[in-house]
Amino acid sequence: MDFELTAVQQEIVHGVRQLCKRFPDAYWREHDAAHEFPHAFYHAVAEAGYLGVAIPGQYGGSGLGIAEAALLMREVAYAGAMNAASSIHLSIFGLTPVVLHGAEEMKRKYLPEVVSGKLHAAFAVTEPDAGNDITHIKTFARRDGDYYVINGRKIFTTKAQVARKMLLLARTIPLENTSRKTDGLSLFFADLDRAAVEVRELEKLGRHAVDTNILFIDNLRVPATDLVGEEGRGFRYLLDGLNPERILVAAEAVGIGRAAVDRAVRYAKERVVFGRPIGQNQAIAHPLAEAYAKLEVADLITIKAAWLFDQRKPCGAEAAVAKLLAAEAAFQACDRAVQTLGGYGYMREYDVERYFRECRMLKIAPLSQEMALNMISEHVLRLPRSY
Repeated sequence: MDFELTAVQQEIVHGVRQLCKRFPDAYWREHDAAHEFPHAFYHAVAEAGYLGVAIPGQYGGSGLGIAEAALLMREVAYAGAMNAASSIHLSIFGLTPVVLHGAEEMKRKYLPEVVSGKLHAAFAVTEPDAGNDITHIKTFARRDGDYYVINGRKIFTTKAQVARKMLLLARTIPLENTSRKTDGLSLFFADLDRAAVEVRELEKLGRHAVDTNILFIDNLRVPATDLVGEEGRGFRYLLDGLNPERILVAAEAVGIGRAAVDRAVRYAKERVVFGRPIGQNQAIAHPLAEAYAKLEVADLITIKAAWLFDQRKPCGAEAAVAKLLAAEAAFQACDRAVQTLGGYGYMREYDVERYFRECRMLKIAPLSQEMALNMISEHVLRLPRSY
């Protein structure tokens, strides 16, 4: 067992750190306040080739794995928190179902554009009335010759304001006509055609530089060539995107948590009260040490889950555990950072308040803590299903 990063992995970590230095805290603070997408950062990442880290070389990518993608996203989140991570998140992981199951023509047409940064994509799966219960989505795709006509709604769709394509899950067979709930779902890499899709931005607690939306889909005509893989097997294909997403979100949580701890530690060394630095007090030191320890544990299970995925081994349990522990550790770290800075921690110019606002999302999406525990209790511990 070797915990040393490979030469390529070390190069990625070093390169991303150097790139992120070009985008200081003020950049992220300003874009968050202005609700402005970080285009300069996004294009810098694309120009450096990092958007294609997990996309095969024949389509312009680096042909590396989710482990390398996790290292990349951990460093990005450390530098720019969730505004930075979410601006490139889907390009890094979201097209895994296309890479693994898409037609060759689809891959050659779209993947190079994703790698170059020319093509923004959105992830349109969750619905207002379904939530985590993906099998009960109502968006329906009806075959009409060489097209599918799609109607329905999607919610919590990131980057739909700037995206040109979306990975869209829809039913092609009514639920009542299937023998298993997971049957009859199909996955499309569809155009986000504004003539047929109303994109309405949602106001939210944090991560204001990257939009979150509800989509109203009304008779969207999608060419049959935009179907990913076979009709009716979309749920299985989607799993190839869900596990990487949970792994990368865990890595991002570790990154933002480490940033918060480092800010708090630096402040605790410099802030002098009653004649000594506050970091000398165990009431300050011990919670920060505990936050650090929990982040280290979360990082280890994240890397293990990524390694399992790259080896094409089952990793659902590990991905769920990684997301569960990393989200909890990040929240504890960010909360402790605010508390350590006291009143200053509540002020925007010190950034930890932004970390605190942004990290709260990680306990909800893309998988709530409760659903992660449901998965572990049912599929690992073999306890009776509770939902």
